[in-house]
Amino acid sequence: MTKEVIIGKIDDFLIDEFEVEEEDIAPEANLKETLELDSLDFVDLVVAVESNFGVKLVGEDFVNIITLQDFYDLIERKLD
Repeated sequence: MTKEVIIGKIDDFLIDEFEVEEEDIAPEANLKETLELDSLDFVDLVVAVESNFGVKLVGEDFVNIITLQDFYDLIERKLD
């Protein structure tokens, strides 16, 4: 799966399932502050990633995830 496909899928489910405004989606966007994702959203995000990409995420995966780019990179690493 290409990086562009990964980014497209993530952006789509952020817009559709998390009601993130499309104009807020940018690689440098802070997941908590800019996209306003809270701890419950992160649980839902884990489920969304599993259903969209077939990979499991655990709490430790999110330790250094601050921006949307960090999240894109995490999913790309998990898929390798």
